[in-house]
Amino acid sequence: MPDDAVAARAAAEEESAFSHPPVAPDATASYGDHPDQVIDFYAPREGTAPTDTVPLIVVLHGGAWRAPYDRRHITPFADHLAGRGFAVANVEYRRGREEQGTAPIAGRWPHTFDDVATALDALPALAREALPQADPRRTVLTGHSAGGHLALWAAARHVLPADAPWRTGGPAPLRGVVALAPIADFEVAEKLDVCGNASRQLLGGEEHFIERRPYADPALLLPTGIATTLVQGRTDLVVPQAVAESYADAAARAGEMVGLTLLEDVGHFPLIDPLADACAVVAEEIAQLAW
Repeated sequence: MPDDAVAARAAAEEESAFSHPPVAPDATASYGDHPDQVIDFYAPREGTAPTDTVPLIVVLHGGAWRAPYDRRHITPFADHLAGRGFAVANVEYRRGREEQGTAPIAGRWPHTFDDVATALDALPALAREALPQADPRRTVLTGHSAGGHLALWAAARHVLPADAPWRTGGPAPLRGVVALAPIADFEVAEKLDVCGNASRQLLGGEEHFIERRPYADPALLLPTGIATTLVQGRTDLVVPQAVAESYADAAARAGEMVGLTLLEDVGHFPLIDPLADACAVVAEEIAQLAW
């Protein structure tokens, strides 16, 4: 397909994904004092009785870790998963600051990582109160784009460097991770200028990139021992296929098999668009791990 046709289709995919109005949650809980330190909960709606327990799907939104893109744009996806019978937790976190007259910066070091770690540590107790049907023992992490990075990172906290403040003593009790077009390898992402060198900004700029990569780059945090699947569109112009492939290759070198589902004629945004066939594929990948 000619480049202009791919670009036109990508634009239409993005327009469709962002055409859905935000879906209000059934409950919201705070895991800290900052306004962005909140988790929205969506109760399962299909095929469950009030006494049933169901898997808990944790959603981490994308948007290049930049302030303009908050959790609202992924609420239709969270609602879609709830409609398939899952309990869903949609996590917000601190992103890059916006300053007048300048482009938004990607992420805050170390606050973005502080928030994801704190949120996931607090999640089992918060979910028990907000969604009694949620079974934290059947938790799957999923995230899109920058959120896919955060999902992979959160599942790898037990293999962080020993001096990392977010390191845990053992693997998180997860059924698995489904990362959607994740920024999963910072070296490759930087070479491809993914989201305007967002991963470099996330780590605090060029001067900190090399020293902080071992604390933040999923491709350097392997093997995790946690079932992991990547879902990637072959015509993704935002986070190209090469990024996911590089992570899968790094996992293989570390002795770990990572699933890589490549979708033909699919770009970046259909993965979280409830109207797209690709979103149904994502939901099925999540279900295979969750149940």
